[in-house]
Amino acid sequence: MTNVSLTSGLIPTALQVLAIAAIAGAVGRHRSTTWLRHWVPAAVLTGTGLAAALRLFVNDQGWSADAVSFGTVFWDFMVGFATAILIFGWRSGSWWQRVVSILAIPLAVLCAFAALNTATGYLPTVKAAWHRFTQAQPDQWIDQDQLAAMIARGEQPSRGTVVAVTIPGDESGFAHRTELVYLPPAWFRSSPPPTLPAVMMVGAEFSHPNDWLESGDALKILDRFAALHYGNTPVVVFPDTTGKFDNDTECVNGPRGNAADHLTKDVLPYLVSHFNVSPKAANWGLVGWSSGGTCALTTAVRNPDKFSAFVALDGQLGPNAGTKPQTVGRLFGGDADAWAAFDPRSVVLAHGRYDTMAAWMGVSGDIPTVHRPGTNSPSAPAADWDAYKDDHEANADKLCVLLSGHNIECAVVGYGGQHDFQSAGAGFAAALPWLAYRLGTPAVRAKSMPGS
Repeated sequence: MTNVSLTSGLIPTALQVLAIAAIAGAVGRHRSTTWLRHWVPAAVLTGTGLAAALRLFVNDQGWSADAVSFGTVFWDFMVGFATAILIFGWRSGSWWQRVVSILAIPLAVLCAFAALNTATGYLPTVKAAWHRFTQAQPDQWIDQDQLAAMIARGEQPSRGTVVAVTIPGDESGFAHRTELVYLPPAWFRSSPPPTLPAVMMVGAEFSHPNDWLESGDALKILDRFAALHYGNTPVVVFPDTTGKFDNDTECVNGPRGNAADHLTKDVLPYLVSHFNVSPKAANWGLVGWSSGGTCALTTAVRNPDKFSAFVALDGQLGPNAGTKPQTVGRLFGGDADAWAAFDPRSVVLAHGRYDTMAAWMGVSGDIPTVHRPGTNSPSAPAADWDAYKDDHEANADKLCVLLSGHNIECAVVGYGGQHDFQSAGAGFAAALPWLAYRLGTPAVRAKSMPGS
């Protein structure tokens, strides 16, 4: 399969042209004036109603307070419009108008999904989509039997190797899919392998363990970094924090599964025992985008004995599944104490001073860098703490003030682009030199936090 883009260029443009042509044909210039005057406005109202209902549903679920993109809203409208034209115009339409009316609906639906994909970047290319839907292994991906064979042969690859692993969930009981581990070339140079640092990388709400590697270009970014550092990077694990596509756990323990325990009680010890990574908190970090950024923040501040640094890209103030009452109900079964145990501000205030933690708060867009050294001077919580939950810069600023007041060195760093996986990849690439140095990756030069 090729690397033809699914977010711009030929394919999305062709879909839109076909959909518009089909909808125009369904309305038709051969309809009566009376039909056009009565039923086209009704179709407009239907489309508007569907788009508004979907926006309200998305907001109610806590997925996004704002529209993902104009294109997504427009094509949601067109799905409703085309459906209404099919229903209202079936009797009066000719046979070919009925045919194009039927075709217009799936084309509009495809355009809506294409617009959503363009806005989020989950499936950037035909190749990535093919791998996802066929579960085919991309290049450099192997299973554990193939890894064992490589080790037996003494093979030393020049690029990183991605190993599909089945990590037991005995401690957490969390039902999850196959997870992935990136091994840099340096890992293969000795037996047993060197004790390298490790990083967990977490995707967004509707995530898949493959997302960072393919949609966020993490494989290319890590390979480039390894090539410049004598084959060294941290060992990177891509865990499954949802178990299935539509199970938004927000990385907490609750009715949707014990995702938090899976990370700390299943994944982390598995990496230590099976890949000889360091067990020390000083050598473990977290990276996440969107709700994965929130996951990185929450997991780090809750577990300073296991992690010493994290990179949160476009995260929120805490786990979010709607309003606070909805979040408490949906994620914690109505248990307010359980919510507080995963609310980053509550956790930080209860913990007090942190001794070894650092935070890189990435924000998509061009914003000034703000560095805050760790101090022992907690600030009063912002009066508007819960406002602007999708204002990533405001969220990062608030969190950085909170964290730095509890001795966590912090920086708010812009990385351009928008709230999509491709931009998140750029944010990860910018943070990787600092994170790798911070965690003690061999052959990596000293790299201070931006603005320090």
